[in-house]
Amino acid sequence: MVRCGIAGWIDKSLIDSRLFYPLHVTSGEQRLHFYASRFGLVEVDSTYYGMPSRKNSELWVARTPSGFLFDVKSLSLFTHHPTKPNALPPELREGLPAQQREKNLYLEQLPPDLVDEAWDWFRDALQPLRAADRLGAVFFQFPPWFLPSSRSLAYLEEVQERMHGFPIAVEFRRREWLDERRREDTLGFLRSRGLPLVAVDVPAGFPTSLPPLSEVTSDQLAVVRFHGRNRETWNLKGAPPSLRFRHLYSEAELAEWVPRIKEMERSARQVHAIMNNNYADYSVRNAKMLEELLARWQA
Repeated sequence: MVRCGIAGWIDKSLIDSRLFYPLHVTSGEQRLHFYASRFGLVEVDSTYYGMPSRKNSELWVARTPSGFLFDVKSLSLFTHHPTKPNALPPELREGLPAQQREKNLYLEQLPPDLVDEAWDWFRDALQPLRAADRLGAVFFQFPPWFLPSSRSLAYLEEVQERMHGFPIAVEFRRREWLDERRREDTLGFLRSRGLPLVAVDVPAGFPTSLPPLSEVTSDQLAVVRFHGRNRETWNLKGAPPSLRFRHLYSEAELAEWVPRIKEMERSARQVHAIMNNNYADYSVRNAKMLEELLARWQA
């Protein structure tokens, strides 16, 4: 089974474009209803910027049909990104040392008991999705400074243990993980742990550019995320996603992935294809285009 979807049904650029949602669809609830009538999968990005809540997970389940899936991005703290204190709920912020309440947080600098509480909170918030069989996977997208090392591999093992019982997938943003020297070691490690590697489509030639591999490292799930091919904006620091990922894939560009995705489908129970080219309605247009290309291939 291959599911196509986009990253963020409430993406500002998508809403502002007025090219996907009907004019009478104005609330978050209405937008989710409408989106779920068009696609069977969506990626939740808000959970990267702030700790998710159990209430939201319950509402997402209630507002979507049976079988609809949510892929959820990990909180930035758990992927070693700088995290603002306000990303944590008040109950957790109270446990921060005073000197850490006004600056970016880093996982390795936090008290171990607070880290444990944060993981507990995160898992509990996603439990309604898991219990309703609506959780596709939790994406752990690591930053460019997360380099291949024994320490990094140990952390991946820790993440898997922390998320025991929850499906997860791993995305790297440093090409050394999959260069000719380390590729087989990285893939072998992921396979030994049953950890899905998130395949990516990105502009080539940058330190953060990984090759467009379609390796399946778990028999349960394979993932492809399409970030666009805009070379001019890919490395712009501080640029919003609507600028960095501004790229409308052509049919020929997406067709490159169709045989790869079909091959992935042979080895994994599910394949998720997520469009992260968040500019206007580019993502939904390309998600629908990919669905049609895959259907034609099957025919």
